[in-house]
Amino acid sequence: MNKVWIKIALPVLALGIGFVGMAAIKATAKDKEDKVEIDSRPTVKVEVLRTEDYQVAINSFGEVRPLEKTQLSALVSGEVVGWHEDFVPGGVVKRGTLLFSIDKQQYQAALLQAEANLSQANAQLIEERAKAEVAKREAKTMPAARVTDLYLRKPQVLSAEAAVKSAEAQLKIAQRNLSYTDVRAPYDALVVSRNLGTGQYVHQGNEVGLLYNIETAEINLPIAGFDALFLPADLQGSTAQISSRGAITVTRTGTVERDLGIVDQDTRMSQVVARINDPYSLNTDAPAFKFGTYVEVSLKGSTLQDIFRLPQELVTNRKVWVVNKDNELESRTVKVLREEAQFFLVENGLNAGERVVMTLPEYPQNGMKVKIAGEQPKQTKATDKESGLVAQAND
Repeated sequence: MNKVWIKIALPVLALGIGFVGMAAIKATAKDKEDKVEIDSRPTVKVEVLRTEDYQVAINSFGEVRPLEKTQLSALVSGEVVGWHEDFVPGGVVKRGTLLFSIDKQQYQAALLQAEANLSQANAQLIEERAKAEVAKREAKTMPAARVTDLYLRKPQVLSAEAAVKSAEAQLKIAQRNLSYTDVRAPYDALVVSRNLGTGQYVHQGNEVGLLYNIETAEINLPIAGFDALFLPADLQGSTAQISSRGAITVTRTGTVERDLGIVDQDTRMSQVVARINDPYSLNTDAPAFKFGTYVEVSLKGSTLQDIFRLPQELVTNRKVWVVNKDNELESRTVKVLREEAQFFLVENGLNAGERVVMTLPEYPQNGMKVKIAGEQPKQTKATDKESGLVAQAND
């Protein structure tokens, strides 16, 4: 009977001891879990906001065009006796280059004739003045009633003086006509067309060629209304960076010449003119900008004071997230002054020294607690026993 009882009691006792042991293990594990603090706050990266004075860059596009075009015309008639080898379409000629010449013989003869007429007129004037001097001496012995202007030869002297002036004018015309037989480039020029040849007879006023001024080029730049707000008051004379995009991008420096002072009725854009000197690089080693080249021009706009320059991805619906002193998220409504490249220029809604969130959690909310990346968490005091339990749990 005792043996039967022992056989029944031993398994029951073993089960009881097992239940007690498991309960103790669970209690110990629960106690360890209670000692481990799990930080579930999302981690974000922040940057400290700083204000800056920022000069706006205004970009526009335009076509390089000559400052002036000259339609050459013959100012005198005659036979073409020669023309310069560079006076061909595509040729480049320097200022003062002799482009072509007209036969000079008749104009040289006209000049000699004008000189002769002037000499004759001067001789006549000398004679009349001498006669007038004789008449003046004789008039001293005559009654005053008989002394008239005609007797004193005043009309004859005036007529001789007028003849001299007329002869001088004819001489100037003859000299001018002779100079017109040599046609020279009025500036450094690109020859666009030539309509004459050796032996050809040209008449006064005939169009004989077309030149483009390559000393200076101009670029008309349309400026949109949202850019026009940031044009500085001292725009004229400011520098402009002119770039030609292609397989190789080349850039040269020009100047802003003027504002046309009108708004285009179709596009509602303002017009600004930029200039570039020596576009064909006759006198420098700079890259040439040929007429017709489409270029991008960057102008210096006004300077904005105390603004924030933020990457565009940080601004959503005019809102920016910051972390306050309690490491909580706050959304701020900001005023975006301008978009420039990958940045927004922000004026109001933020303060210098605040921490702007660079990497937002998936569902940000006002008041959400966050951890700052790279910032050590604040340590709380614990007993040696608690510290040991935390260490064991981490292991």
